[in-house]
Amino acid sequence: QVQLEESGGGSVQAGGSLRLSCTAPGYVYKSFCMGWFRQGPGTEREGVATINKGGHTYYADFVKGRFSISKDDAKNTVYLEMNTLKPEDTAEYRCAALYCDTRGPTLPTIPSVAYWGQGTQVTVSS
Repeated sequence: QVQLEESGGGSVQAGGSLRLSCTAPGYVYKSFCMGWFRQGPGTEREGVATINKGGHTYYADFVKGRFSISKDDAKNTVYLEMNTLKPEDTAEYRCAALYCDTRGPTLPTIPSVAYWGQGTQVTVSS
């Protein structure tokens, strides 16, 4: 069973920052694009950001300018740097290995997910 190992969640006050990490097995990391989803209380899971193998990125409108997705190929790890956090960013965040869109990185969607991380909770207080 493929496991994507996540870390970095926690509680922070509004305006603060957190960095999430997601480490994948090498063969997964090299074969798939990577992305992040989140699911807040009472909401559906939504795509947050994608990074493809070339390092090109795509963000949901609600995180543009605040969140940054990046990767370290030497560590098979993808990061989600979250700045200027808002209470509405409170959610369980899950990374995913994604089937890459040949047109370039797009907003991650559930049908594009090949493998999921276990999820990490982010709580932002006002």
